[in-house]
Amino acid sequence: MNERQVDLAHTVALGSIDDVDRHEVQELLDTEDPALRTGFRSEVQRTEDALATLAELTATPPPAGLRTRLLAAIAADN
Repeated sequence: MNERQVDLAHTVALGSIDDVDRHEVQELLDTEDPALRTGFRSEVQRTEDALATLAELTATPPPAGLRTRLLAAIAADN
């Protein structure tokens, strides 16, 4: 895969793909080169896995009382 294709895989994994990129991705997925298709899908999966790991490692619990404050704010709007 070239650098642009890797960038597209990262864009797909982040869920921030636009219409132009979506067209390029579809062309990649429609290619007759099975190694390219597999490589692209693998890069998307590796990126998604890395993002999930990062989210797990950096997650922090919400502040105490947040749920109560949110429910009170919702009730006040109704």
